Amino acid sequence: MARKTRGRAIDGVILVDKPSGESSNRVLQQVKRIFYAQKAGHTGALDPLATGMLPVCLGESTKFAQFLLDADKSYRVVAELGIRTNTSDADGEVVEEKPVTISADDVNAALSQFRGAIKQVPSMFSALKHAGKPLYDYARRGITIEREARPVTIYELTVVAIDLPLVTLDVHCSKGTYIRSLVDDLGQVLGCGAYVKSLHRTAVGEYPATEMHSLESLQELVTSRVTPEDFSYQELDALLLPIDAPVTQLPQILVSQAIGHGFLHGQPIPAGATPVHADNREDSQAPLARIRIADSQQFVGVGERRENGEYWPKRVLTLPNAQ
Repeated sequence: MARKTRGRAIDGVILVDKPSGESSNRVLQQVKRIFYAQKAGHTGALDPLATGMLPVCLGESTKFAQFLLDADKSYRVVAELGIRTNTSDADGEVVEEKPVTISADDVNAALSQFRGAIKQVPSMFSALKHAGKPLYDYARRGITIEREARPVTIYELTVVAIDLPLVTLDVHCSKGTYIRSLVDDLGQVLGCGAYVKSLHRTAVGEYPATEMHSLESLQELVTSRVTPEDFSYQELDALLLPIDAPVTQLPQILVSQAIGHGFLHGQPIPAGATPVHADNREDSQAPLARIRIADSQQFVGVGERRENGEYWPKRVLTLPNAQ
């Protein structure tokens, strides 16, 4: 006998303002319960210490979560100089303390070498995998794994305030950047050490901070719920961004209903269809494109360009849930 699927087949993205002290997975599970969703996934974990934007994908949107994992991120970080911890943040144990004898000018000078394309060694307390296990699992057992420096890009590194030993920075960076490692490296350059005192993610991709919702505000919308099956979710669902929210940065191809339905069944978009960006700029060589049926404006998935100019299905909606 087939097991009955519990929850609603609800699709979309909700931007959660993650509170400090909660794991990203716990926040995800709370959001899933609030929406009574069958399926949910987050798009890049934040450390328990960190707060701020955590996009949670529901239903069909989980198929496109990888695109948000690859998106640029922005943070506001408060670094405290003179102290190093084993995790490079406030949750770790202090391993070294030094007097802070530098000036604000020294901080500004040191920051210059962290802008642009740099290489960074990931923290042992990161979620990167080694032999199938996250690095933090080894770190908690006192095991150090050799890590190679990885290329990342710091697009913007702006000083908000310097009130030594505290330094507040705004960081706009590429995927794979570890703010803890950035702060620890800065402390090493300054010669006094540093750790992350607080961290707030202000943006993921092009999503603005004004679109975030706290867990408390979401929970308030279901306080009158007695049973999850017999409840009107209209007000809650109105907060969701659309299914294709994780891929709005991709150019779009509008197709006929026949071609769109063929795409859902594994057939390519014929060569000659030109992806168009949101600014109406055409891109005949775009490697990826959103596919949408022109008449209904139904999003059907993401296509990947082949050498012959066809766009083959990379990620598609499940037909019964197509909107």
